[in-house]
Amino acid sequence: MTSRILVVDDENYVRDLLKRVLERRRHDVHLARDADEALALLDKEPYALLLTDVVMPGMDGFELLRRVKAAFPAMRVIVLTGYARKQSISDFLLYGADDYLAKPFQVNTLLEAVDRVLDGDATMASHGRV
Repeated sequence: MTSRILVVDDENYVRDLLKRVLERRRHDVHLARDADEALALLDKEPYALLLTDVVMPGMDGFELLRRVKAAFPAMRVIVLTGYARKQSISDFLLYGADDYLAKPFQVNTLLEAVDRVLDGDATMASHGRV
């Protein structure tokens, strides 16, 4: 099933890699360099899934997650983070994330998480490698 996915990360390499991987699965992938650009895109078009980094210049991923869930409560969100700690995981849940991936993560781990979240079966289990 094809889904419209928005990827938000300040690193070009990460954005481009995620786009290539997800497009191989026939998803319609759009990219944003930061939270402000992501919010502008979200105001224009509906998305089934948001993949967002946490640490970004300007507005961080936690604030983006909070704003997205306030404006689009049904939107699915996967948080990408290099700082996966117990407190962070609790914060992700509190802000409404459906799942998270600890960077660096394996491509198959990403694809499994995307499939789970899009199917409505997110578990908030620890993924990737810390």
